[in-house]
Formats: sequence, C-alpha cells, structure tokens
Amino acid sequence: MPDPANPTSRARSWWGWGWADAQLDDAECVALGGLLPGTLTRPLPEPRVADLGIGAPAVRVPRALAQLVTDDPRQRAGHAMGKAYRDVMRALRGQAGRLPDLVARPARDQDVADLLDWAGQHGVAVVPYGGGSSVTGGVEYRGDEHRAVLSLDLGALDQVLEIDRESRAARIQAGVLGPALEDRLRPHGLTLRHFPQSFEFSTLGGWLATRAGGHYATVRTHIDDFAQSLRVVTPAGTGESWRLPASGAGPSPDRLFLGSEGSLGVITEAWMRLQERPRHRASAALAFTDFGAALGAVRAVAQSDLAPANCRLLDAGEAAMSGAAQDGSAVLVLGFESAFAPVEDRLTQAVGLVREHGGRGGEPAAERGAPAGAAVDAWRAAFLRMPYLRDGLARMGAVVETFETAATWDRLPALIEAVRTELGAAAHRATGHPAFVNCRLTHVYPDGAAPYFTVLAAGRPGSEVAIWDELKAVATEVLHRHRATVTHHHAVGRDHRPGYDRQRPEPFALALRAAKRALDPQGVLNPGVLID
Repeated sequence: MPDPANPTSRARSWWGWGWADAQLDDAECVALGGLLPGTLTRPLPEPRVADLGIGAPAVRVPRALAQLVTDDPRQRAGHAMGKAYRDVMRALRGQAGRLPDLVARPARDQDVADLLDWAGQHGVAVVPYGGGSSVTGGVEYRGDEHRAVLSLDLGALDQVLEIDRESRAARIQAGVLGPALEDRLRPHGLTLRHFPQSFEFSTLGGWLATRAGGHYATVRTHIDDFAQSLRVVTPAGTGESWRLPASGAGPSPDRLFLGSEGSLGVITEAWMRLQERPRHRASAALAFTDFGAALGAVRAVAQSDLAPANCRLLDAGEAAMSGAAQDGSAVLVLGFESAFAPVEDRLTQAVGLVREHGGRGGEPAAERGAPAGAAVDAWRAAFLRMPYLRDGLARMGAVVETFETAATWDRLPALIEAVRTELGAAAHRATGHPAFVNCRLTHVYPDGAAPYFTVLAAGRPGSEVAIWDELKAVATEVLHRHRATVTHHHAVGRDHRPGYDRQRPEPFALALRAAKRALDPQGVLNPGVLID
C-alpha cells in the first residue's frame, strides 16, 4: 500500500508479499505451475479490495483521537492478515477473515497510551502492527470476544533519535523499516547488521516483539543479541529499562517483552547495539553427494571458533530450486565478513574442515569465473525472490507449507528424515499429488541447528487452506515428538499456538498469565497470541 504520507510511493501488495508491481504476472504463474504436476491451468485472479464487501466500522474514536485513525477500506484490508501462505490463499479465495475496524498510526508514545486507554474502556482489541510480514498469524484478530478491532500501525514512529558513537549504540523508534534504518546509520559508518528475509518489509519493533532471526548464521543469530534497552507502553503504564552492557540484577525486564508479540505491551523504541560496517568479505560454496556427510561438515564448522556469518546448507531439492546445483548435490554456502581484518584465512580453514567431511569445491567466490560465485549468487537471488514465487504458486492452486525449527545435533538427522517421510506422505494423501519436501539449515550452533522446511504439492481447488492446516498439524506433531522447537525465529503467533502450549513449561505459563493480567487487565492487547 502507498504510504499515506506519500501517495506517490511504491505500492505494497495488500494480499501478497512485498511490492505489488513485483508479483508474478499470469504468464509467469502458468510457467511456474507447469513445474508442479496437477496445478491449475490458469491462475486465480489477484483479489480486489472491492470484492471483500467491507462495511462500516463497529466503533468510532473520540474527536481527540480522530486524526490518528482511518477506516479506509484498503488500509483495513492490508492490515487484516500477515503474509503466510495461509493468508495469501485466504485472500485469493475471498476469505480474509475479520478485518480491523480502524487502523491507527500513532506519532508518539502518548498517542499509543491514549489509544490503549480508549480501547480498554470500550472492549476494542488492539493488534500491534509493524511491517505486516508475520507468517504465523501474528497480526490478525481471530475470534468474536471484542466488539471491534484496532490495528495499531507503528509506521510513523520511524526515526533514529540518538546515536552514541562511543558506546556504538543508537536509540531507534520501533516503526522504522529495515532499509530506512540502515540508510540512517550508514553516514555514521555503522550498521545494525540484522537482515532477515523480510528485511525490506519488517520493522525494528517487529523484530524485537518476535525475537526475529537475522543475517548471522552463527553466534549473533537473533535480534536479542543486539537489544540494549527497551521502552514499552502498556495499559498499566510506560516503562524503560536501563542501558547497560550487561547486568545480573534479577530477571531481565527486556526478556519479558522480547518475543511477547504485542501481548504484554507495545515496544515503541529501543537502544540497539551497532557494529562497524563490514569491509572484508569472502564466500565459497561446496557440494555434497551425501546429505548426512554435509550435516557432519556443518557441525564441525559450528563447533570450531571460526564463526562464519553465513553457513547455509541446502539439500538437493533446495539447491535445485535456488539454482545453486542441478546435479542432485546438496550445497553448503559459507560466508565470512569483518570490519577490521581480511577473512580469507578463516574461509580457507572452514573449507578445509568441510572437505574433510566430503565437500567438493570451495574456491572463493571472489575469484573471477569461480563456480562458487555462481552458486552463492543464485542462492542469494532465489532467497529474496522466493516469497513472490510462493504467491505465484498459490495463484496456481499449489499448497506451499514452510516452517522452521531447531534441535540438538543428536536429534537432527532423525528429525529431518521424519519430516521428509511423514509430511511428504501426509501431503500426498491430502492432495492426491506427489509432494516435494525440501530442507535447508539457516542457523547453526555448537549444540544444534535450525532446519527450514518447504513442502510443495498441487492442491485441491477450494481446499488449499484446509490442507495447509492439516499439514501444519502433522508438522507440529513431528516436531513435538522429536523435542524440536515449534519455531526458531518466526514467532508463535496464532498458527503455532498448539505447539507452543505443549512446549512451554506450565509454571512459566502461570507466570505469563499473571503478567498478562497485571499489564493488560482488560485483555485487549493482541488477544490469542501466546496465552488466552
């Protein structure tokens, strides 16, 4: 959607991923669907806001808040859901669910506090909204317990307020999008260096509220590692933690709100630890015939002290989809970077470790014409383009289920095999078509790794969402049986609640419910997320 403050800005897609003008056209959708047997012969039409039959809002705000809200139908439609496959398919089938009655864009903390106060008095659910890129149902309201729904869009709180060059930190408002944040830090030679796949369309507040994973495959993998202090507005009051490099003073107040997904309060700004911008980079790609050997190679790298910035293992299906390899090989993409010293020696050591486990290749991508450069570039381009391809497949009636998890090394091989076998069989039963189950490792640790799975199959027209829900239930059961987390970096939202409820210790659930009652006594903040 265009920025209301700048109507000539590039338009976001209200129903799908990213930019409206970057979506696949009909011919591209048909060509993509031709690669997956059983898809539709013609794509579903792109949905129109006018077809949703959006009625008048159920509530009106008082005059003092009127300048902060809109009931514009396109704004309401664009804030109704996130960007999961389930959301995209519901929009394509005209089943967008309950739309927010109003969309608010507060410009200061007091605006947030006033909106929360009004919502609490009138039984209005408040769903905090950053960039809207949630893929777990985190930004939509499901239910009928509240008379109305307010989408609280933090996009107007988008400034870098202060930079402490000496401590290498900055005070940043929560609504700033990834590219704008980096643009404002660049003149100072600094970077947050947090690049999730949704970087272009997600915000600092969203990253903090969902404990997002980012650019680094090792060591500093989550936004938690960069958070120094949070400022949070709750219905019970506003609080701000101290800026400290570390503290042992009781449980961390920031930990209460990191990952709270807007259910306990609204993060409005944060002090974030920054870094010097990298000047030295080197990367390589290595191929494997045996995926099990590739897992051993990744574990060896993760348990060394080399700490690559990128250590992504693609199985044969994932490598073929991304163009990194077409010969049935798995591919490991390694990357190192530093602001202070060349990194070629660390890359050479990592490549040596990988070759000891059967990896082939490994020539630095910087070498002109090196095969590694083509593989790395192909993976990077496919990584950024993948959400648009997913939307194109959705328009062709395909079912595209993705989920990520993490498990310890001793459980990882059995987990991956179980997901491939059981989810592949479930998808075949549900759709009546062959299913493809691909896996990649996105983040690695000395004690385990985070696999990311993609399931592809042609769907049954009109049943795509039901099939997705069925596959989600199967995937959740497999993860629970193998004691793998229900999510490594996509947050819980509403889609992962069943798995989260089983994973979470009951004494902690009691404490979380008590915190919810204390901070949000009227129960208006993002109802249904994390706890009831």
